[in-house]
Amino acid sequence: MLKIGILLGDDIGLEVVPEAIKVMQAAAARTGLAVEWLPLPIGRSGHETHGHTMPDVTVQTLKTVNGWLQGPIGHNAYPRHDPTWINPPLRKMFELFANVKPVRSYPNLASLHKDVDIVFLREVTEGMQSSSVVVAGSGEFRPNDEISIGTRVVTRRGASRVAREAFEIARTRVRKKVTSVHKEPVYRLVCGMFAEECRKMAIAYPDVELEEVLVDGFAMKLVMKPQQYDVVVTTNQFGDILTDEGAGLVGGLGLAPGLCVGERQAMAQATHGSAPDIAGKGIANPYAMIMSGKMLFEWLGRKRSSRQALEAAGLIDRAMDKVISEAKTLTADLGGSATTAQMGDAVAAAI
Repeated sequence: MLKIGILLGDDIGLEVVPEAIKVMQAAAARTGLAVEWLPLPIGRSGHETHGHTMPDVTVQTLKTVNGWLQGPIGHNAYPRHDPTWINPPLRKMFELFANVKPVRSYPNLASLHKDVDIVFLREVTEGMQSSSVVVAGSGEFRPNDEISIGTRVVTRRGASRVAREAFEIARTRVRKKVTSVHKEPVYRLVCGMFAEECRKMAIAYPDVELEEVLVDGFAMKLVMKPQQYDVVVTTNQFGDILTDEGAGLVGGLGLAPGLCVGERQAMAQATHGSAPDIAGKGIANPYAMIMSGKMLFEWLGRKRSSRQALEAAGLIDRAMDKVISEAKTLTADLGGSATTAQMGDAVAAAI
């Protein structure tokens, strides 16, 4: 039996995460996949019930699960300089080193480009040090009122394991191509180490093509001709920016699912933020959260050799394709008039 945690997060997380669970439960029931679902407090609910946005009970329980869904965290609205109000650094704490973010266009949905099918891999435990990657202390400091200093970290281990994940994913795809994005000519040591590890990994995957593109040039080429890319791997902050750019090419963050993977656990987390401006209105697009859940089933299926989990992921994929192609129950940002729950119901029904 799989054990999966449910962390609603803040704002629209309270609306889109339940839709993802609804769809995942429907798929699990169809395939006979046994899952124990464990609701856990995080964010504002964690602070309300346990006095901290990352309660210890949640951390301890997450150590026992196979994976979890986390809704967006509205940390921008949290009080500053209060250690009980933090953006929970779960990725760092649980060594979830790679954020896998697919960017895909659909024929009948408005987008800047068609025929786009890219998987981005962003290293998420290193890079510019912020509250989301630092377990204790801070990666920034201000020695006086005129100077602010930030630090950037790249390790061989961190670069190597995200590169390996990229090559593993590329090996399962038709084009079998990895694009390593960096700025080695300028940051010769930091970006240089990342590039070196990607080149080393390419030797172990002779069936996968490796190309290297400088980050500024890649940003331009991604806008002009995204169809040329297959699997893209990069460092934390470059990836943070480029994945949003990629999502913009195919319809926005509402169509941008994500999965943070580690050695033994994974966290389904959509790319979009908590959108407090539309929270509670029932209009948030559940696509990204639902498909993030699909990716969690897919990853667990591969990791645990679970046929039922892989089948459940496939059911969700096909059901979402059906709902989008029929265009009868889509939210307003996708050109429809359905509520969040109505779109979730339609995907679950299609399963």
